[in-house]
Amino acid sequence: MKLLVTGGAGYVGSHFVWDAVTAGHQVTVIDHLERGHREMVHPDAKLVVGDIRDRALLDAVIADVRPDTVLHYAAYALVGESVEKPNLYDDNNVGGTRSLLEAMGLAKSHANFIFSSSCAVFGAPTKMPIAEDDPKQPLNPYGETKLRCETLIKDFAARYGFAAVNLRYFNACGAHTSAPIGEAHDPETHLIPNILKAVKVGGQVTIHGADFPTRDGTCIRDYIHVMDLARAHLLAAEWLKDQPRGSCEAIHLGTGEGHSNLEVLRAAEAITKQTVPYRIGPRRAGDPPELVADPRRSKAFLHFEPTHSSLETIVHSAWRWHSRH
Repeated sequence: MKLLVTGGAGYVGSHFVWDAVTAGHQVTVIDHLERGHREMVHPDAKLVVGDIRDRALLDAVIADVRPDTVLHYAAYALVGESVEKPNLYDDNNVGGTRSLLEAMGLAKSHANFIFSSSCAVFGAPTKMPIAEDDPKQPLNPYGETKLRCETLIKDFAARYGFAAVNLRYFNACGAHTSAPIGEAHDPETHLIPNILKAVKVGGQVTIHGADFPTRDGTCIRDYIHVMDLARAHLLAAEWLKDQPRGSCEAIHLGTGEGHSNLEVLRAAEAITKQTVPYRIGPRRAGDPPELVADPRRSKAFLHFEPTHSSLETIVHSAWRWHSRH
């Protein structure tokens, strides 16, 4: 397949690109490298440095590549930053998605469309696990932009006749086991890399809240390895070939199992064989107690089963990468 990947120099996108190129697909990446890393893009993928809001550039790339599938990873994804700068998130996340969809429509592209969405669209769900059609009440601008993008994609798919899927991630984590890529955000807000940073360079980890109604008082999340996410996107690209034109589906990518913040910390201590100093800080605004996916639709539609997402495998792969970089 000919694949056009926006945000392919970022964390999840770069892992997909490595696996897609390795599987023999022709991959073109568009990334403005503001938060992505050139060195994380597979050397056999074509990298176009630019912003998807630049319509002239985008129109030229779509005309040149004529993709079979567009995979849209490009977005800002820091919850705290989205609260401080909601207009930035609206412009980049929603504006970028609209620009991409309009360019596809005007080019009369019938490429299928895969969107990198998030469980943040649900806010604080009232039941677990979370099914795709459960009520959506995002608690922050980041989640709101993802939900608005999903709506845009559904509308454009129906209008221009391409098949689309919104893949909602739970907690992406881990690092590639055979490629020199991993999780490298600045600033880093995710728990696992911050724990491993404390192990590597010293310091203390902050656990945000220990008074949640969970088994140990700390937040519970569904952690899915980034290599499993990459494989799920390849499965989704194949699955979309058989879907009706104009259709748009939502599918959760998670394991159906949750781990608490303290359980993750203890797993990291066991793997690194070091004690991790931590403190209990205040809750973060809008942090739900628990987010766990109902994975039945991904199993039924994509025949997807995570194979790298045990907590031990996740932390071990992340530690191997962080200890070298």
